[in-house]
Amino acid sequence: MYFSDLFIVLISSLIMIIMVLVGVAFLTLMERKVLGYIQIRKGPNKVGFCGIPQPFCDAIKLFTKEQTYPITSNYLSYYISPIISLFLSLLIWMVFPYMTNLYNFNLGLLFFLCCTSLGVYTVMVAGWSSNSNYALLGGLRAVAQTISYEVSMALLMLSLVFLIGSYNLMDFGLYQNYVWFIYLFFPISLCWITSMLAETNRTPFDFAEGESELVSGFNVEYSSGGFALIFLSEYASILFMSMLFSVMFLGSGVFNFIFFLKLLFVSFLFIWVRGTLPRYRYDKLMYLAWKSYLPISLNFLFFYLGIKLFMFSFLI
Repeated sequence: MYFSDLFIVLISSLIMIIMVLVGVAFLTLMERKVLGYIQIRKGPNKVGFCGIPQPFCDAIKLFTKEQTYPITSNYLSYYISPIISLFLSLLIWMVFPYMTNLYNFNLGLLFFLCCTSLGVYTVMVAGWSSNSNYALLGGLRAVAQTISYEVSMALLMLSLVFLIGSYNLMDFGLYQNYVWFIYLFFPISLCWITSMLAETNRTPFDFAEGESELVSGFNVEYSSGGFALIFLSEYASILFMSMLFSVMFLGSGVFNFIFFLKLLFVSFLFIWVRGTLPRYRYDKLMYLAWKSYLPISLNFLFFYLGIKLFMFSFLI
């Protein structure tokens, strides 16, 4: 019986990883199409019907190109960091609130925070091991940015956790049967969206990939497969963040088709912001994290903690 359960878990995990990677492929197609229409031009439309097979052609092209690496690079860490980056991006999907045999557990949100914190190291090692000044600067920027926004992100998440008293993503769905948390936590949800953009290094916070001054940032020395893995991990993180926002603020209901439409809308929001807003200035990004979001998230944390204590005292 134990082995059959284990087999089901492994098969479920494999199917989920394949579906996430297919979702990432079509997210890149959606991004190129949406950005095309924002700029009043067509996106990819030559390959197949409306350019639908385009992501797979891109993947084949990237993985069949010649793998080059700088002679001065630290080869082992240079080679391994994109692999670990993709592994961590796929590993955090295991907290997805399925009711079947997956790894959904009571401390799912803590597991998510641990994995995103580990993701910082892969970016740092990728930038450092390339032995290029541009890559190193991009890596340092990405690390400083991600660490800064992780703090406010964790505090914003704790506001919700204290109120419902659980780290399990399943409970977020149970508590939102009648009203979505986006109505109760509207300011927090706005801060969370901005933190998501900063955490995934997306426009207007894409300083790690500032083409104008860093020539693509920490991944500048990567080509073919290594670049593809970094690309996949970034978009897997975007999809995961969209899923997390949908679960935490837009009512869970994972087995409902509407849930996936919400997830699609939040992913579209990432692309919409990219097509609309210019890049922020780096010192303003840090100012925003430490002087705006940190006090706001701490205030909300104490506010909701006070509400919880008041409710307990009232019930007693």
